[in-house]
Amino acid sequence: MWLKSPALYIKMKQKFSKSWKASKQPRKQRKYIANAPLHIKRKLLSVNLSKELRKKHNKRNIPVIKGDVVKIMRGKFKNKKGKIIKVKIKALKIMIEGIQVKKQDGSKVNVPLRASNLQIIELNLEDKKRLKSINEKKAVTEKKQEIKKEKTNADKEKHIKKDVEEGGEVKKIKKEINKKIRGKK
Repeated sequence: MWLKSPALYIKMKQKFSKSWKASKQPRKQRKYIANAPLHIKRKLLSVNLSKELRKKHNKRNIPVIKGDVVKIMRGKFKNKKGKIIKVKIKALKIMIEGIQVKKQDGSKVNVPLRASNLQIIELNLEDKKRLKSINEKKAVTEKKQEIKKEKTNADKEKHIKKDVEEGGEVKKIKKEINKKIRGKK
């Protein structure tokens, strides 16, 4: 009986990899999240914004903080709203005011929820650093949209100029080709 090489018995590295890009394998995705440092786990606690807030802030999601009002979108407590009491970055869990379950001994315990199952209805803008970052990013996205519009307008003008310079010859040729195609059918 042949023994397998010792390389097959070595465990995956416990260390977090900065160079890791992506993987299809769920075990590697889970490993990345489990071993991630807190500043990256903080970003993983981003919560979806409501439609009104999306329009207002030009963002789809924002990392959640204590004091935000959220709506639960999935699970046993679906459609319930509440204020965030606690954010556990290390465990990637969020506690919401009034969302509790009764234990066997009769005491009540807060239910930890995942960020992916929530939606922010009201933002807590008391944090000046957060407000500043939202406004800066909003200004950047607006500038990008303006530049994009200018480019598309410039492209349209180029195409119009070409058609005018050619004296509409392109249109005439296209019409002739279409007539020939229709005639053959």
